[in-house]
Amino acid sequence: MTVVHPITRAWVTTGGTGAQNYDEFADDAEITAIIRDNPASALAIEMPHRAPESLGRSFTDALPDAVTRLAQARADGSYTPAEQVVVLYRITAPGEEPGYGMFAMVDTDQISTSADEPGLVIRNEDVFIAKVRERVALAEATGHLLSPVLLLQTGNRAGGGEAGGDDGPGRNAGEALHRALAEATDAAGAPAATDIDQAGRTHAIWLLGPGPGQDELLALAGGGELVVADGNHRSLAAQIGELPRFLAVITTPASVAIQPYNRLVSELTSTPDELLDRLRAAGARVEPVPGPAAVPDSGGTIQLYAAGTTYAVTFPAGSGGGVENLDHALVERVLLRDALGLDPGDKRITYVGGDYPARWLVGEVDAGRAELAVLIAPVTVQDFVAVNLARQKMPRKSTWFTPKARAGLVLAELGREAAEAPPG
Repeated sequence: MTVVHPITRAWVTTGGTGAQNYDEFADDAEITAIIRDNPASALAIEMPHRAPESLGRSFTDALPDAVTRLAQARADGSYTPAEQVVVLYRITAPGEEPGYGMFAMVDTDQISTSADEPGLVIRNEDVFIAKVRERVALAEATGHLLSPVLLLQTGNRAGGGEAGGDDGPGRNAGEALHRALAEATDAAGAPAATDIDQAGRTHAIWLLGPGPGQDELLALAGGGELVVADGNHRSLAAQIGELPRFLAVITTPASVAIQPYNRLVSELTSTPDELLDRLRAAGARVEPVPGPAAVPDSGGTIQLYAAGTTYAVTFPAGSGGGVENLDHALVERVLLRDALGLDPGDKRITYVGGDYPARWLVGEVDAGRAELAVLIAPVTVQDFVAVNLARQKMPRKSTWFTPKARAGLVLAELGREAAEAPPG
């Protein structure tokens, strides 16, 4: 029995509601600007306190506005209902290979956060609990899930077919799912809706109802470990909110890449020179870098930019090995905690995804809105999958997957899902 299911009652966009996910922004003012320019965007529902008319109110106080906006979107035809569907998903851009996925529901009790916890959905990244509580509150208030958890089908487990079969839902399920999704979208005709994101990529969706084609995709999608690539907070919110199933886009490693995930520190706890001295005292090699700051091409060395100067910093290897020596883990432990005395959740730290280039981070420092930029090479998809399958924990905010699944394209109505799911 697969752990992936059709959406009992979906609300599918008719256009104009697509949005970046609530956590893709380094600056809250960008959220407000997007909502002002496109009030129909699902971002106005996901982040109601950032809407222009709600500034100054808390997330909790603005939740009734989210409920009202969703009801209006359903009433004015921005969404159309569909029963017992999966939704095919393709992302295309000039010069890029297409990315494929499918919107579906996944059993929440399959989420596993440690090697001794059974389950096919692997989540191994630290989260910020305040963000989780907001997602729980939004789902409870609106009765819907608006943005999906992005899951990578690694196909690491033999499943319901022949263990060695090329296309059975076993260890080759990831590759088989990629082929099956590509074939299904090619044969599906005109999409139900399309949406163009801020990077110019086209997101297209098709509805697929009950039948052999849906059954095949559900079996492939649930045929191995599903690694949480994006949406750690949303998946934990499903658990805390006691949802039997959560909304996901299941994709494949061949459909995604990982971009840099950098940091800005708005206020240092020491002078830049004192910080560099502390890093040297901890065994790091620190060297000035001529020319503009840049994200390193590969791991092992990070770059810091402060007071108009760029430095290359190579940390000493930790004794733990493996994930403990990933650049993001060393930044969190050696730079933020030890040298600056900052907890990773400190409000002075902003986590900046790959949509923002190095020159943007440098500009924030030069403009005085931050005092330190930390530029870190991206983790590889292969390393990410290996760390998760080994059941090690990734450092928080260390993977910025692209392309990201858009929020607001497909919604799941929670009352119907709870009624459909079997009792736990």
